[in-house]
Amino acid sequence: MTRLARKLTIRARLTLVYGGLFLIAGLVLLGTTYVLVSNGPSTLNYSYNSATGGVAGQNATPGPLPPGDQGALVNQVSEDTWHDALNALLTRGGIALVVVGVAATAFGWLLAGRLLRPLHRITETAARIAEAPAADRGLHERIALDGPQDEIKQLADTFDVMIERLDHAFDGQRRFIANASHELRTPLTVNRSLLEVALYRSETTPELRQLGQTLLEVTTRHERLLDGLLVLARSEREVADKSYVDLADIVEHLTTQTPSGAVTVHALAAEAPTTGNPALLERLVQNLVDNGIRHNVPEDGWVEVTSGPGTDGTVTVQVSNTGPVIPRYDVPSLFEPFHRYGANRVAPMAPGAGLGLSIVQAVARAHGGDVSAEPRTGGGLIVTVTLPAA
Repeated sequence: MTRLARKLTIRARLTLVYGGLFLIAGLVLLGTTYVLVSNGPSTLNYSYNSATGGVAGQNATPGPLPPGDQGALVNQVSEDTWHDALNALLTRGGIALVVVGVAATAFGWLLAGRLLRPLHRITETAARIAEAPAADRGLHERIALDGPQDEIKQLADTFDVMIERLDHAFDGQRRFIANASHELRTPLTVNRSLLEVALYRSETTPELRQLGQTLLEVTTRHERLLDGLLVLARSEREVADKSYVDLADIVEHLTTQTPSGAVTVHALAAEAPTTGNPALLERLVQNLVDNGIRHNVPEDGWVEVTSGPGTDGTVTVQVSNTGPVIPRYDVPSLFEPFHRYGANRVAPMAPGAGLGLSIVQAVARAHGGDVSAEPRTGGGLIVTVTLPAA
């Protein structure tokens, strides 16, 4: 019984409670009525009145009974009639109780659904927030439940306060990252300018020139890191102003303009129209191509970039490459910020900041899409970005 109760929904439990209470009350009422009626006179003690020549009740003047004892016969008939009436009370009353009980149970089902409607509203709002593509997407929603200040209203208001605080926390985190990255770019730009001036002086010694070049490489790495943080903070917000973009144009442009060294890059660009921010979408494809080139094999490596229509009104961009063998259980961690899998395999490209796939995921989700990855047989990775079609 306990296992069955755990499997039932709250609405079903309430319905069973309503129906059960009604049936119990009906059974008590029917039993009480039966007891009260059965305790009444079961026979009327009829007798034969010789003066009138008929049968009279117990208050009539008794007289000699005719042959056949007609008074006893009438008493027997009245007793049988009394028992038949009691049986009819039980059977018909029981049938009526069952019919009305079924109707009461159906009414209880409807009543329970109406009472639980505010809880369904809370659940639907929580589900929309939980199913948002990013952790902070959808936190602007509120339940805003109307009605009396009861337990359900207090639950909804508490949920709204919690969501509002989470929204402020995520928004403050994004602003902090954006502001800190923007403020740090100024001293890095000054450092770059001073180092370049020092390097191009004629009296610079070889040791000082080598030191300056090393510092320039470090500065360039920091600039890429800050640029990636800015793009990540910007792309985590849902894109409001969207324009028509054909991903095939971006794929063709980037595959011909990106330096690849010994890695062969080829594109299979089919028309893939979508809507969004062109700069962010270009950064998405650029990061995928850069990652495919950077994490590759030293010899005979290749990167293939394809675009085209997907299923159910979507378009896709897919990048596959040769590279190190990646276990399937390590794939989800590749989308974490500052995560680098193994060592960079191709020398012509500078080391990454560990934000490539994080930015790809953030940009895709900001445009209402998503990204997935799976290891390629023989080594490498296949990354697929799915976006809504225009």
